[in-house]
Amino acid sequence: MQMAETWITDELATLREAGLERALTPYDRTGVEVASEGQSLLNFSSNDYLGLARHSRVQAAAIGAINRFGAGATASRLVTGTLTCHQALESRIAALKGYPAALVFGSGYAANVGIISALVGRGDHVFIDRLAHASLVDAAVLSRASVHRFHHNDTAHVSRLCRGCSGSGKRLIVTESVFSMDGDLAPVPALAVVAEAEGAMMLVDEAHATGVFGPGGAGLIRSAGVESKVNLSMGTLSKALGGSGGFVACSGEMRTWFIHKARSFIYSTALPPAMAGAALGALDVLRDNPGMGAELLARAAHFRSRLRDLGLNTGPSESQIIPIMVGDNTRAVRLHRRLREQGILAIAIRPPTVPRGTARLRLSVRLDHPVAMLNEVADRIAAAARAEGVIS
Repeated sequence: MQMAETWITDELATLREAGLERALTPYDRTGVEVASEGQSLLNFSSNDYLGLARHSRVQAAAIGAINRFGAGATASRLVTGTLTCHQALESRIAALKGYPAALVFGSGYAANVGIISALVGRGDHVFIDRLAHASLVDAAVLSRASVHRFHHNDTAHVSRLCRGCSGSGKRLIVTESVFSMDGDLAPVPALAVVAEAEGAMMLVDEAHATGVFGPGGAGLIRSAGVESKVNLSMGTLSKALGGSGGFVACSGEMRTWFIHKARSFIYSTALPPAMAGAALGALDVLRDNPGMGAELLARAAHFRSRLRDLGLNTGPSESQIIPIMVGDNTRAVRLHRRLREQGILAIAIRPPTVPRGTARLRLSVRLDHPVAMLNEVADRIAAAARAEGVIS
Protein backbone atom coordinates (compact mmCIF):
# COMPACT_ATOMS: atom_id res chain seq x y z
CA MET A 1 0.00 0.00 0.00
CA GLN A 2 1.28 3.47 -0.86
CA MET A 3 2.03 5.81 2.05
CA ALA A 4 -0.77 8.15 0.92
CA GLU A 5 -3.31 5.33 1.36
CA THR A 6 -2.49 4.28 4.93
CA TRP A 7 -5.48 6.19 6.30
CA ILE A 8 -7.77 3.64 4.64
CA THR A 9 -6.72 0.87 7.07
CA ASP A 10 -7.85 2.90 10.09
CA GLU A 11 -11.09 3.99 8.46
CA LEU A 12 -11.97 0.42 7.46
CA ALA A 13 -11.30 -0.73 11.02
CA THR A 14 -13.69 1.95 12.30
CA LEU A 15 -16.40 0.71 9.93
CA ARG A 16 -15.80 -2.87 11.06
CA GLU A 17 -16.13 -1.94 14.75
CA ALA A 18 -19.39 -0.10 14.06
CA GLY A 19 -20.90 -3.15 12.34
CA LEU A 20 -20.78 -1.38 8.97
CA GLU A 21 -18.31 -3.57 7.11
CA ARG A 22 -19.51 -4.64 3.67
CA ALA A 23 -18.37 -7.13 1.05
CA LEU A 24 -19.39 -8.16 -2.46
CA THR A 25 -21.06 -11.57 -2.68
CA PRO A 26 -21.10 -13.27 -6.10
CA TYR A 27 -24.18 -15.28 -7.12
CA ASP A 28 -24.28 -18.00 -9.77
CA ARG A 29 -27.76 -17.13 -11.05
CA THR A 30 -30.68 -14.78 -10.57
CA GLY A 31 -34.34 -15.47 -9.90
CA VAL A 32 -36.57 -16.61 -7.07
CA GLU A 33 -33.84 -19.05 -6.07
CA VAL A 34 -30.20 -17.99 -6.32
CA ALA A 35 -26.92 -19.78 -5.66
CA SER A 36 -23.80 -18.58 -3.90
CA GLU A 37 -20.72 -20.59 -2.93
CA GLY A 38 -22.58 -23.79 -3.66
CA GLN A 39 -25.56 -22.90 -1.47
CA SER A 40 -29.08 -22.52 -2.85
CA LEU A 41 -30.98 -19.56 -1.36
CA LEU A 42 -34.59 -18.38 -1.53
CA ASN A 43 -34.27 -14.82 -2.79
CA PHE A 44 -36.03 -12.19 -0.66
CA SER A 45 -33.68 -9.32 -1.52
CA SER A 46 -34.25 -8.77 -5.24
CA ASN A 47 -35.87 -5.78 -6.94
CA ASP A 48 -37.07 -8.06 -9.76
CA TYR A 49 -40.57 -7.80 -8.30
CA LEU A 50 -42.49 -9.36 -11.18
CA GLY A 51 -39.85 -11.96 -12.04
CA LEU A 52 -39.44 -10.47 -15.52
CA ALA A 53 -35.64 -10.66 -15.62
CA ARG A 54 -35.93 -14.33 -16.56
CA HIS A 55 -39.26 -14.14 -18.42
CA SER A 56 -39.01 -15.87 -21.79
CA ARG A 57 -40.55 -12.95 -23.72
CA VAL A 58 -38.24 -10.43 -22.08
CA GLN A 59 -35.16 -12.53 -22.76
CA ALA A 60 -36.23 -13.12 -26.36
CA ALA A 61 -36.73 -9.38 -26.89
CA ALA A 62 -33.25 -8.67 -25.50
CA ILE A 63 -31.68 -11.29 -27.77
CA GLY A 64 -33.60 -9.95 -30.74
CA ALA A 65 -32.26 -6.45 -30.10
CA ILE A 66 -28.68 -7.77 -29.90
CA ASN A 67 -29.12 -9.65 -33.15
CA ARG A 68 -30.41 -6.53 -34.89
CA PHE A 69 -28.26 -3.77 -33.36
CA GLY A 70 -25.27 -5.50 -31.74
CA ALA A 71 -23.98 -5.59 -28.18
CA GLY A 72 -23.67 -1.85 -27.66
CA ALA A 73 -25.17 1.40 -28.93
CA THR A 74 -21.58 2.42 -29.85
CA ALA A 75 -21.98 6.16 -29.18
CA SER A 76 -23.82 8.75 -27.16
CA ARG A 77 -27.37 9.63 -28.15
CA LEU A 78 -26.38 12.93 -29.80
CA VAL A 79 -23.78 11.26 -32.00
CA THR A 80 -24.89 7.93 -33.53
CA GLY A 81 -26.26 6.23 -30.42
CA THR A 82 -29.95 6.97 -30.87
CA LEU A 83 -31.39 3.72 -32.25
CA THR A 84 -34.93 2.99 -33.29
CA CYS A 85 -35.31 0.74 -30.23
CA HIS A 86 -34.64 3.79 -28.01
CA GLN A 87 -37.29 5.78 -29.83
CA ALA A 88 -39.79 2.94 -29.52
CA LEU A 89 -39.06 2.53 -25.82
CA GLU A 90 -39.49 6.23 -25.10
CA SER A 91 -42.83 6.26 -26.90
CA ARG A 92 -44.03 3.27 -24.89
CA ILE A 93 -42.91 4.78 -21.58
CA ALA A 94 -44.64 8.08 -22.32
CA ALA A 95 -47.86 6.24 -23.16
CA LEU A 96 -47.70 4.10 -20.01
CA LYS A 97 -47.03 7.09 -17.80
CA GLY A 98 -49.57 9.39 -19.44
CA TYR A 99 -47.07 12.10 -20.46
CA PRO A 100 -46.38 13.61 -23.88
CA ALA A 101 -42.76 12.44 -23.99
CA ALA A 102 -40.02 10.45 -22.29
CA LEU A 103 -36.23 10.22 -22.32
CA VAL A 104 -34.14 7.15 -21.47
CA PHE A 105 -30.86 7.29 -19.49
CA GLY A 106 -28.21 4.67 -18.81
CA SER A 107 -29.35 4.16 -15.19
CA GLY A 108 -31.73 5.52 -12.61
CA TYR A 109 -28.83 7.27 -10.87
CA ALA A 110 -27.78 8.92 -14.13
CA ALA A 111 -31.37 9.98 -14.77
CA ASN A 112 -31.74 11.70 -11.41
CA VAL A 113 -28.36 13.43 -11.61
CA GLY A 114 -29.04 14.61 -15.15
CA ILE A 115 -32.61 15.73 -14.55
CA ILE A 116 -32.08 17.72 -11.36
CA SER A 117 -28.83 19.39 -12.42
CA ALA A 118 -30.48 20.45 -15.70
CA LEU A 119 -33.44 22.01 -13.88
CA VAL A 120 -31.85 23.93 -11.00
CA GLY A 121 -28.55 25.55 -10.07
CA ARG A 122 -27.10 28.34 -7.96
CA GLY A 123 -29.83 30.64 -6.66
CA ASP A 124 -32.50 27.93 -6.97
CA HIS A 125 -34.06 25.71 -4.28
CA VAL A 126 -34.65 21.96 -4.00
CA PHE A 127 -37.07 20.65 -1.35
CA ILE A 128 -36.45 16.94 -0.85
CA ASP A 129 -37.87 14.30 1.48
CA ARG A 130 -35.43 13.31 4.24
CA LEU A 131 -35.73 9.64 3.29
CA ALA A 132 -35.35 10.14 -0.46
CA HIS A 133 -32.95 7.85 -2.33
CA ALA A 134 -29.24 8.69 -2.30
CA SER A 135 -29.28 9.39 -6.03
CA LEU A 136 -31.83 12.17 -5.49
CA VAL A 137 -29.89 13.66 -2.60
CA ASP A 138 -26.61 13.52 -4.52
CA ALA A 139 -28.26 15.07 -7.56
CA ALA A 140 -29.65 17.93 -5.48
CA VAL A 141 -26.25 18.63 -3.91
CA LEU A 142 -24.41 18.41 -7.24
CA SER A 143 -26.85 20.88 -8.80
CA ARG A 144 -25.45 23.61 -6.52
CA ALA A 145 -28.98 24.72 -5.66
CA SER A 146 -29.90 25.33 -2.02
CA VAL A 147 -31.11 22.01 -0.59
CA HIS A 148 -33.92 21.91 1.97
CA ARG A 149 -34.79 18.49 3.41
CA PHE A 150 -38.36 18.20 4.65
CA HIS A 151 -39.70 15.82 7.31
CA HIS A 152 -40.68 12.49 5.79
CA ASN A 153 -44.02 12.74 3.95
CA ASP A 154 -44.79 16.03 5.77
CA THR A 155 -46.60 18.33 3.32
CA ALA A 156 -47.03 21.07 5.93
CA HIS A 157 -43.27 21.18 6.42
CA VAL A 158 -42.74 21.48 2.66
CA SER A 159 -45.09 24.46 2.59
CA ARG A 160 -43.27 26.16 5.47
CA LEU A 161 -39.89 25.63 3.84
CA CYS A 162 -41.11 27.01 0.53
CA ARG A 163 -42.61 30.09 2.15
CA GLY A 164 -39.41 30.69 4.09
CA CYS A 165 -37.38 31.00 0.88
CA SER A 166 -37.34 34.44 -0.67
CA GLY A 167 -35.96 35.41 -4.05
CA SER A 168 -36.73 34.66 -7.65
CA GLY A 169 -34.97 31.32 -8.03
CA LYS A 170 -36.69 28.22 -9.39
CA ARG A 171 -38.14 25.70 -6.94
CA LEU A 172 -38.26 21.92 -7.23
CA ILE A 173 -40.03 19.49 -4.87
CA VAL A 174 -38.58 15.98 -4.92
CA THR A 175 -39.85 12.71 -3.47
CA GLU A 176 -40.06 9.00 -4.13
CA SER A 177 -43.55 7.55 -4.58
CA VAL A 178 -42.67 4.20 -2.99
CA PHE A 179 -39.76 4.56 -0.58
CA SER A 180 -37.09 1.99 -1.25
CA MET A 181 -36.14 1.08 2.33
CA ASP A 182 -39.40 1.43 4.29
CA GLY A 183 -41.85 0.45 1.54
CA ASP A 184 -44.25 3.24 2.45
CA LEU A 185 -46.00 5.59 0.03
CA ALA A 186 -45.62 9.33 -0.47
CA PRO A 187 -48.71 11.59 -0.35
CA VAL A 188 -48.22 12.42 -4.02
CA PRO A 189 -51.56 14.25 -4.58
CA ALA A 190 -51.07 16.43 -1.48
CA LEU A 191 -47.49 17.27 -2.46
CA ALA A 192 -48.70 18.16 -5.94
CA VAL A 193 -51.15 20.64 -4.40
CA VAL A 194 -48.27 22.22 -2.45
CA ALA A 195 -46.12 22.43 -5.59
CA GLU A 196 -48.91 24.15 -7.50
CA ALA A 197 -49.61 26.58 -4.67
CA GLU A 198 -45.94 27.48 -4.26
CA GLY A 199 -45.13 27.74 -7.95
CA ALA A 200 -42.69 24.83 -7.74
CA MET A 201 -41.84 22.10 -10.21
CA MET A 202 -42.27 18.55 -8.92
CA LEU A 203 -40.23 15.40 -9.52
CA VAL A 204 -41.46 12.01 -8.33
CA ASP A 205 -39.11 9.03 -8.42
CA GLU A 206 -41.34 6.06 -9.32
CA ALA A 207 -38.52 3.48 -9.43
CA HIS A 208 -40.28 1.08 -7.05
CA ALA A 209 -43.83 1.90 -8.19
CA THR A 210 -43.44 1.39 -11.94
CA GLY A 211 -44.84 -1.97 -12.97
CA VAL A 212 -46.49 -2.53 -9.59
CA PHE A 213 -48.85 0.33 -8.71
CA GLY A 214 -51.45 2.06 -10.84
CA PRO A 215 -53.31 0.96 -13.98
CA GLY A 216 -51.18 -1.55 -15.86
CA GLY A 217 -48.20 -0.71 -13.64
CA ALA A 218 -48.22 2.98 -14.62
CA GLY A 219 -47.29 4.12 -11.09
CA LEU A 220 -48.77 6.21 -8.32
CA ILE A 221 -48.80 9.48 -10.25
CA ARG A 222 -51.19 8.08 -12.83
CA SER A 223 -53.13 6.17 -10.18
CA ALA A 224 -53.82 9.51 -8.47
CA GLY A 225 -54.53 11.25 -11.79
CA VAL A 226 -52.06 14.08 -11.13
CA GLU A 227 -49.91 13.86 -14.27
CA SER A 228 -50.81 17.46 -15.12
CA LYS A 229 -49.49 18.65 -11.74
CA VAL A 230 -46.32 16.54 -11.53
CA ASN A 231 -43.79 17.84 -14.05
CA LEU A 232 -41.47 14.85 -13.97
CA SER A 233 -42.16 11.14 -13.52
CA MET A 234 -38.81 9.44 -13.15
CA GLY A 235 -38.41 5.67 -13.10
CA THR A 236 -36.13 2.76 -13.81
CA LEU A 237 -36.06 -0.25 -16.10
CA SER A 238 -34.11 -2.24 -13.51
CA LYS A 239 -36.70 -3.16 -10.92
CA ALA A 240 -40.15 -4.50 -11.80
CA LEU A 241 -39.27 -4.34 -15.51
CA GLY A 242 -36.34 -6.68 -14.90
CA GLY A 243 -33.61 -4.99 -16.96
CA SER A 244 -31.40 -1.93 -16.62
CA GLY A 245 -31.65 1.79 -17.30
CA GLY A 246 -33.53 4.88 -16.17
CA PHE A 247 -36.03 7.31 -17.68
CA VAL A 248 -38.06 10.42 -17.19
CA ALA A 249 -41.58 11.04 -18.53
CA CYS A 250 -42.37 14.72 -19.04
CA SER A 251 -43.52 17.35 -21.52
CA GLY A 252 -42.03 17.48 -24.98
CA GLU A 253 -40.38 20.82 -24.22
CA MET A 254 -38.83 19.46 -21.03
CA ARG A 255 -37.48 16.47 -22.95
CA THR A 256 -35.84 18.82 -25.45
CA TRP A 257 -34.30 20.77 -22.56
CA PHE A 258 -32.76 17.60 -21.13
CA ILE A 259 -31.30 16.66 -24.49
CA HIS A 260 -29.50 20.02 -24.41
CA LYS A 261 -28.63 20.25 -20.70
CA ALA A 262 -28.61 16.86 -18.90
CA ARG A 263 -24.90 16.07 -18.79
CA SER A 264 -25.33 12.42 -17.73
CA PHE A 265 -27.41 11.96 -20.89
CA ILE A 266 -25.22 13.99 -23.27
CA TYR A 267 -21.87 12.54 -22.24
CA SER A 268 -22.78 8.85 -21.82
CA THR A 269 -22.96 6.06 -24.37
CA ALA A 270 -26.60 5.24 -25.05
CA LEU A 271 -28.44 2.42 -23.29
CA PRO A 272 -27.36 -0.96 -24.75
CA PRO A 273 -29.81 -2.32 -27.33
CA ALA A 274 -30.36 -5.47 -25.28
CA MET A 275 -31.68 -3.39 -22.38
CA ALA A 276 -33.97 -1.36 -24.61
CA GLY A 277 -35.25 -4.59 -26.13
CA ALA A 278 -35.73 -6.20 -22.73
CA ALA A 279 -37.70 -3.18 -21.49
CA LEU A 280 -39.95 -3.29 -24.56
CA GLY A 281 -40.51 -7.00 -23.92
CA ALA A 282 -41.34 -6.31 -20.27
CA LEU A 283 -43.84 -3.62 -21.28
CA ASP A 284 -45.45 -6.12 -23.63
CA VAL A 285 -45.86 -8.58 -20.76
CA LEU A 286 -47.37 -5.87 -18.55
CA ARG A 287 -49.76 -4.82 -21.32
CA ASP A 288 -50.98 -8.39 -21.77
CA ASN A 289 -51.14 -9.08 -18.01
CA PRO A 290 -52.36 -5.82 -16.41
CA GLY A 291 -53.14 -7.46 -13.07
CA MET A 292 -49.58 -8.50 -12.21
CA GLY A 293 -48.95 -5.55 -9.89
CA ALA A 294 -52.21 -6.00 -8.00
CA GLU A 295 -51.46 -9.71 -7.48
CA LEU A 296 -47.98 -8.89 -6.19
CA LEU A 297 -49.37 -6.34 -3.73
CA ALA A 298 -51.95 -8.85 -2.49
CA ARG A 299 -49.19 -11.38 -1.77
CA ALA A 300 -47.10 -8.72 -0.07
CA ALA A 301 -50.05 -7.71 2.13
CA HIS A 302 -50.52 -11.35 3.16
CA PHE A 303 -46.81 -11.77 3.95
CA ARG A 304 -46.67 -8.50 5.89
CA SER A 305 -49.73 -9.45 7.94
CA ARG A 306 -48.22 -12.84 8.74
CA LEU A 307 -44.92 -11.26 9.86
CA ARG A 308 -46.73 -8.75 12.07
CA ASP A 309 -48.88 -11.47 13.63
CA LEU A 310 -45.64 -13.25 14.55
CA GLY A 311 -44.46 -10.17 16.44
CA LEU A 312 -42.10 -8.65 13.87
CA ASN A 313 -41.92 -4.90 13.29
CA THR A 314 -42.44 -4.25 9.57
CA GLY A 315 -42.42 -0.46 9.90
CA PRO A 316 -44.77 1.62 7.74
CA SER A 317 -44.65 -0.71 4.71
CA GLU A 318 -47.58 -0.54 2.28
CA SER A 319 -45.92 -2.16 -0.71
CA GLN A 320 -43.90 -5.14 -1.91
CA ILE A 321 -40.95 -3.79 0.13
CA ILE A 322 -41.17 -5.00 3.73
CA PRO A 323 -38.51 -4.11 6.31
CA ILE A 324 -37.89 -6.18 9.41
CA MET A 325 -36.81 -3.48 11.83
CA VAL A 326 -33.89 -4.49 14.06
CA GLY A 327 -32.12 -1.27 15.09
CA ASP A 328 -28.63 -2.49 16.00
CA ASN A 329 -26.20 -2.93 13.09
CA THR A 330 -24.45 -6.03 14.42
CA ARG A 331 -27.69 -7.75 15.37
CA ALA A 332 -29.12 -7.10 11.91
CA VAL A 333 -26.06 -8.74 10.33
CA ARG A 334 -26.34 -11.71 12.69
CA LEU A 335 -30.00 -12.17 11.76
CA HIS A 336 -29.11 -12.03 8.07
CA ARG A 337 -26.41 -14.67 8.56
CA ARG A 338 -28.69 -16.96 10.59
CA LEU A 339 -31.32 -16.84 7.86
CA ARG A 340 -28.70 -17.46 5.18
CA GLU A 341 -27.67 -20.63 7.00
CA GLN A 342 -31.30 -21.70 6.66
CA GLY A 343 -31.34 -20.98 2.94
CA ILE A 344 -33.06 -17.56 3.00
CA LEU A 345 -31.41 -14.53 1.45
CA ALA A 346 -32.50 -11.42 3.37
CA ILE A 347 -29.84 -8.72 3.24
CA ALA A 348 -29.11 -6.50 6.27
CA ILE A 349 -29.40 -2.79 5.45
CA ARG A 350 -27.44 -0.38 7.65
CA PRO A 351 -26.42 3.29 7.72
CA PRO A 352 -25.81 5.35 5.70
CA THR A 353 -28.45 3.68 3.49
CA VAL A 354 -30.92 4.06 6.37
CA PRO A 355 -30.84 6.46 9.35
CA ARG A 356 -28.64 5.58 12.30
CA GLY A 357 -30.32 3.19 14.74
CA THR A 358 -32.73 1.79 12.13
CA ALA A 359 -30.80 -1.18 10.72
CA ARG A 360 -33.13 -3.74 9.24
CA LEU A 361 -33.56 -6.64 6.91
CA ARG A 362 -35.10 -5.35 3.69
CA LEU A 363 -37.43 -8.02 2.33
CA SER A 364 -38.96 -7.77 -1.11
CA VAL A 365 -41.82 -9.94 -2.26
CA ARG A 366 -41.72 -11.28 -5.81
CA LEU A 367 -44.67 -12.40 -7.89
CA ASP A 368 -43.04 -15.82 -8.19
CA HIS A 369 -43.00 -16.31 -4.40
CA PRO A 370 -45.81 -18.85 -3.82
CA VAL A 371 -48.08 -18.15 -0.83
CA ALA A 372 -46.98 -21.40 0.82
CA MET A 373 -43.36 -20.24 0.57
CA LEU A 374 -44.24 -16.86 2.07
CA ASN A 375 -45.90 -18.55 5.04
CA GLU A 376 -42.96 -20.87 5.66
CA VAL A 377 -40.39 -18.08 5.32
CA ALA A 378 -42.33 -15.85 7.72
CA ASP A 379 -42.21 -18.60 10.34
CA ARG A 380 -38.47 -19.08 9.82
CA ILE A 381 -37.77 -15.36 10.08
CA ALA A 382 -39.72 -15.13 13.33
CA ALA A 383 -37.84 -18.09 14.80
CA ALA A 384 -34.49 -16.60 13.79
CA ALA A 385 -35.49 -13.20 15.18
CA ARG A 386 -36.35 -14.79 18.52
CA ALA A 387 -33.02 -16.60 18.57
CA GLU A 388 -31.20 -13.29 18.02
CA GLY A 389 -33.24 -11.40 20.59
CA VAL A 390 -34.97 -9.18 18.02
CA ILE A 391 -38.37 -10.31 19.35
CA SER A 392 -39.21 -12.14 22.55
